Amino acid sequence: MSGIRRTVGAMALAIATATLSAAVAAPAPASAAPPTAAIALGDSFISGEGAGAYQPVVNAAGVAQGFPGWTAPNSNAFFCHRSGNASLHTASLPGIQDRFNLACSGGQPHDIAAASSARANGRQVAAQLDQLRAVAATHDIDLVLIGLGSNNSSFTFGGVAEKCANRFIADAWTGWWEFWAYLNGPVEQKPCADADLATAAQISAATAETTAAVRQILTTLREVDADGQHRVVLQDYTNPLPLDLEPGYHTEDSRDDTRDKFRALGAERYAAGCPIHRASLAPGHRFSQGLGTIVRSTRDTLAGEFPGADLVYLNVQRAFDGARLCENAGSPTGTLATPIRLMDNPPNGTFVTSLSGKDKIAIQRIANTCVSHFQTCQESWHPNAAGHQVLGQCLTGAAATAARSVACVRASNGTVTVS
Repeated sequence: MSGIRRTVGAMALAIATATLSAAVAAPAPASAAPPTAAIALGDSFISGEGAGAYQPVVNAAGVAQGFPGWTAPNSNAFFCHRSGNASLHTASLPGIQDRFNLACSGGQPHDIAAASSARANGRQVAAQLDQLRAVAATHDIDLVLIGLGSNNSSFTFGGVAEKCANRFIADAWTGWWEFWAYLNGPVEQKPCADADLATAAQISAATAETTAAVRQILTTLREVDADGQHRVVLQDYTNPLPLDLEPGYHTEDSRDDTRDKFRALGAERYAAGCPIHRASLAPGHRFSQGLGTIVRSTRDTLAGEFPGADLVYLNVQRAFDGARLCENAGSPTGTLATPIRLMDNPPNGTFVTSLSGKDKIAIQRIANTCVSHFQTCQESWHPNAAGHQVLGQCLTGAAATAARSVACVRASNGTVTVS
């Protein structure tokens, strides 16, 4: 009996030892997968400038900055104008759990890898790559929307818009012999030509800057996205103005914009949201096409450098067809872009919607408010909330397409297609 007991005891010990060994060797339970995320990087057309519902923005010191008042420095992080109505938030993105808008109005290629404040007129926010890394620490990044190219070291969208609008206003209210005093000096009164917006050399330089910045984004994504699976959508830009104005905006009091002084016409176009010479419209559209070339070239170059990357070029240049400012009577009602928005001095949050009856001194003061407090006018000629609804549809299509290049087009009945 004692031998049997020893045998049974030995068997029990062996079983217990084997069980313990198995328990020790068993793999730990798999940790829960991180939530998926879509991220927006870039400039104002991505951040949601013009769409309202602006959210607090964490500045470079790590402090969430809410609206600081109209007379605060324009470098304040809040004026990145990250909108809850931005296309990133309106798009249908199945499988995406969280969305992070890291874009900043006025953003340039420089701001991708360096703090925006390190350049002139930059905002007090950390480098967008640093913000991207912070999201990647807690999320699986599946979609990245990028908008870069309209602002760079050669030109900026805001500068181009200001130049052409100011020329029209100066031409409407003053004679060619009169001195027109802006804070930055006299303003020409002739329409904008192609070279006034961007030269071929400037487009080339902007392409190189944009390509280098997106290359940094792709390199960082390869380092921080654990599963390596993410689509990158490079969106270009849509022009807020039509190829020509609706005929009702061509003349007023029998004066068009080719003669000297046309204040009634100037006031009419300003109220409608399109203070611009008709002769400036075609150069403006060629400028928009040039921005598209920057984005498309960037995508094509990097697709060759990153053969495994999922890169899609999203052309939105016709996304606002039929609903641009002054394309139809009654503008800006029913349009997809914000009109020119200016405030008087001191700025108090009330936009000047009519210049009718104002003399050139008042016009000068209002225009200079935009120069001194750019945040009061930076929403001008950007997609509004309805426009971002359309751009959200564009992003929805780009996120799901099998193509590497797609165009988002709005039909006359308002239907939006991505193909």
